[in-house]
Amino acid sequence: MSYSLPYLNKKIIVKIDRPLGTKHPKHNYFYSCNYGFIPDTIAPDGKEIDAYILGVFKPVEEFEGVCIAVIHRTNDDDDKLIIVPE
Repeated sequence: MSYSLPYLNKKIIVKIDRPLGTKHPKHNYFYSCNYGFIPDTIAPDGKEIDAYILGVFKPVEEFEGVCIAVIHRTNDDDDKLIIVPE
């Protein structure tokens, strides 16, 4: 079972460290949505659990919404949550 499944259908606060429209620090692409992490969590990769914010069309620093999906990656151990406005 994915470590991220308990977050489904829950209200979540996301700290945004890669706002909409910013460039990835290592790769040559721009974020088409706000991307961040769930504070005070630890994923198996040793970092916080990552989250994409969908349905918000301006850069934000923090966001509270509902987790509607989990992207379970099979090539590494780094699930991504999908968070939308309530």
